[in-house]
Amino acid sequence: MRIQSRILMAACLPIASAGLALAQPRCEDLTKLALGNAAVVSASMVEAGPLKPSSIAISKPPDVTVPRHCEVNGVARPTSDSEIQFTLWLPPAAQWNGKYMQRGNGGWAGTIQPIVLYRPLTLGYAVSATDDGHQSQSIMPDTSWAVGRPEKLIDFGYRSLHETARLSRIILDAYYGKPPAHAYFGGCSDGGREALMEAERYPEDFDGILAGAPANYWTHHFTGFLWNEQALDLKPESKIPPAKLPAIQKAALEQCDALDGVKDGLIEDPRACHFDPTVLLCKAAETDECLTQPQLDALKKIYSGPKSPRTGEQIYPGYEPGSEAEPGGWALWILGPGHAAFANTFFGGAVHEDPKWDWRTADIDDELRLADQKTAAILNSYNPDLRSFRDHGGKLIEYHGWSDSAIAPRDSIAFYESVKSFLEQYPDPRRNGANDIHAFYRLFMVPGMQHCAGGEGAVSFGNNDEPPQTGTPDDADHDVILALDRWVTEGIAPEKIIASGRIGTDPKAGKGGTPLTRPLCAYPAVAHYKGQGDTNAAENFACIAPAAR
Repeated sequence: MRIQSRILMAACLPIASAGLALAQPRCEDLTKLALGNAAVVSASMVEAGPLKPSSIAISKPPDVTVPRHCEVNGVARPTSDSEIQFTLWLPPAAQWNGKYMQRGNGGWAGTIQPIVLYRPLTLGYAVSATDDGHQSQSIMPDTSWAVGRPEKLIDFGYRSLHETARLSRIILDAYYGKPPAHAYFGGCSDGGREALMEAERYPEDFDGILAGAPANYWTHHFTGFLWNEQALDLKPESKIPPAKLPAIQKAALEQCDALDGVKDGLIEDPRACHFDPTVLLCKAAETDECLTQPQLDALKKIYSGPKSPRTGEQIYPGYEPGSEAEPGGWALWILGPGHAAFANTFFGGAVHEDPKWDWRTADIDDELRLADQKTAAILNSYNPDLRSFRDHGGKLIEYHGWSDSAIAPRDSIAFYESVKSFLEQYPDPRRNGANDIHAFYRLFMVPGMQHCAGGEGAVSFGNNDEPPQTGTPDDADHDVILALDRWVTEGIAPEKIIASGRIGTDPKAGKGGTPLTRPLCAYPAVAHYKGQGDTNAAENFACIAPAAR
């Protein structure tokens, strides 16, 4: 069933005001919509003005002007314990591009960040987002809302996404008098997990899906957080001081930087880098330039990733060498509170629902088994069977930074390969038995990029709720959102995306450096320097098959 058919069926719900049959009703009249177990709580025209922070401000919002729009705030209660809040921004009919975009959340959600709505609105989209079914009062990870409330966890896992999509379409159909020509979903981190959840569980909700750094192997991913927490913190002598990160990064770059044909402080494909940190072992007194044996053992565990203590089976990939000292990276996520906070809230809150749960005595195998039994079907979006999404005509773009220290980059490759292997078992009869995953699914690995955005190198390509950097064309060759739309509407698949950024920035000041552009190549291809010309110009790099390893 096509999206338009579903919207027309959903729109048959009774409408409380005959005035809504008009081609362009007043924004305020949307509160009169009868939506069954949901309601429009408020609807008002918002004049053009500065972007406002969310109720939980993670950072100061950028200094941008939000275009005039109708702001709709709604709530859905599909169960007696559900309270799914959502916000929908509707541009005036004359500025609407005829399309709908839904944005994902992050972390444990609990709030709606206006920043994720801003850019789609400027592009003419009707755009929505949800708090995933609960409200949080802190930027720190929190699962108190899930304890003893299983419906809340389901709302977070997937139900809030589909409810928001369903209700948003009804509302914009009433407002514009017609359904959207195309619908898209875009998110990163938990939002990337949500994006793949939609492709797997509700394959006809969206025509195009953008999944950034997806936390879609949630139970195994968070077991990896626990693994790192135990590796670093069970014994005081294993703790790695952040002051040692520059020495670790320097050693990794010395071994692997030039593998892509140019020495520039970036490792194009860390899989080709077989870095042995043993070279950092202290030969005499401990300094910030070396590691003690317990610290070295902990570092090796972080690189290798969690393995079953009983069977040795790999549970989740490890993290990559080459960007350990970058701001907002290892010091925040791995050595700082990031991994530990998410591990403790997941296992203590969502899995055990016990405030006395202690990570110090937790058994990796037992924790993973229980997490899988209790939450995998709700939280994981790791099902490789994307045939329904493919057959619906859906297009999927995934991206992941190689320097991500929150979600292991190789897991995106592992998922892509699992989809490829699965589809090879089921030839596509509509394509004479061909089953090319590239026909609907492209993965882009981003050298130097940290979690979702930021980092050294060409890391800006429309992925950070902002247009490409100043001086870079704002088109489908440089912007992943526009690339997805072009693929859906024109059938032009992105072989590469030209990203922009800076290299050699001051790590303390976070500025300076040299501007550069680089092609992001559709996996499995990687960018390789042609051997002549400016190494900071994308045209001097070619996308080639990776070297044999």
